[in-house]
Amino acid sequence: MSQTTLLQYEAPWPVHSIDWCKTSAPNQPLLPRSAFRLGVASFTENYQNQIAIIGLQDERVLVEDDFTDYPDFISLCEAYHGYPATSLQWQPASAQIHSWSQKLESTELLATTGDALRVWEYNGDGPTTASAYVGRQPPISSGHSLTIKTALSGQSKVQNQSAGAPLTNFSWNEKSPNLIVTASIDTTCTVWNIDTATAMTQLIAHDREVYDVAWLPGSTDIFVSVGADGSLRAFDLRSLEHSTILYETPAPKNVPPPSSNPSTSARPPTSPLLRIAFNPADSNYMSTFHMDGSDVQILDMRSPGQPVIELRGHHAPINALGWGSAEHPLLATAGDDCQVLLWDLANYTQGAASPRSAGSRLNSPRPDAKKKVVTEPIMAYTAPSQVTNLAWSPQIPGMTLNSGYSTASGEWLAIASGKTIKALKV
Repeated sequence: MSQTTLLQYEAPWPVHSIDWCKTSAPNQPLLPRSAFRLGVASFTENYQNQIAIIGLQDERVLVEDDFTDYPDFISLCEAYHGYPATSLQWQPASAQIHSWSQKLESTELLATTGDALRVWEYNGDGPTTASAYVGRQPPISSGHSLTIKTALSGQSKVQNQSAGAPLTNFSWNEKSPNLIVTASIDTTCTVWNIDTATAMTQLIAHDREVYDVAWLPGSTDIFVSVGADGSLRAFDLRSLEHSTILYETPAPKNVPPPSSNPSTSARPPTSPLLRIAFNPADSNYMSTFHMDGSDVQILDMRSPGQPVIELRGHHAPINALGWGSAEHPLLATAGDDCQVLLWDLANYTQGAASPRSAGSRLNSPRPDAKKKVVTEPIMAYTAPSQVTNLAWSPQIPGMTLNSGYSTASGEWLAIASGKTIKALKV
């Protein structure tokens, strides 16, 4: 009996945001099904978008090949979202032990961004006797619910309208899961305390739209952001007077002469940076990519100014990237070339960096650091169409199923491609 390496779900709508639950459900830690839950969000160009929690139809899809009569995943519950969710994330693992002022122990939190930052409370089914149903889920009304807890949209620093400007992305703090930092098209980043539903600080982060933001792993003070002005910047909540520019897109060659319109000549066109993600095992390293770019830049906090590694394997624009959670995490990238590529950068990042103390602050660029170009991923998967997003599972332990079969431990990678979500065993 072989273990399944591919699980699939067909959504009723095009999928944009996806995230894998970071921990198993509070009241069913040992049920295999509880580790295979995903949050997904639709992308339709109207005000009728949805978010949903999907989970395994039956644990036997993990091992039994003849279980093809049923879909691998089914929708456990859905909620109306209005505008598309630009990002959807499941609570960090630390949220299970955080002392929340008003949250039931049996529920889990999710958050989404769009026209506001919304925090949702998910109540999974209690310890139901689901195993008695052979190949058939108990009806959906078996206790699954997804309810809005808070909707936060602050008064903008730079715009006068009453509602806050649309949010492009957010980062949930691992160490203090009550903290979320959001990025907005109005050039600002806002740090929220979601437990008290208050904005702690808002700062003008970039010259143009901010597209992504990420807390420095292990820190509740430092975060980085990228945006349409082509820069990657670091902020420290303890000293907000200034930010540190870690990387700027090289100025494009063959720029046309400045026009008579000063507003266009004042800002030369730079290539926006779309995503930023830290290597969870070594937070000196970050990965980013340019709008319409097919290469990934790996930057080192200790030698800002230029990438230390460039990954060249895609043949069309990249849409998403993410680091796994293994001891030496793999970096997954996906794009319009229908390719999902896995990169192992352990050999390139360990020991190669300067022996500066981790305590030292950001440093000036090292001109001697030669950029390495990596063209060979360690794994590649071809999807049936363009891949718009991806999400890693945490390390899922090996499990013994009711049928007596057991599964191997490891990570899974979920990818979104049109209306299809595939979960690949890495």
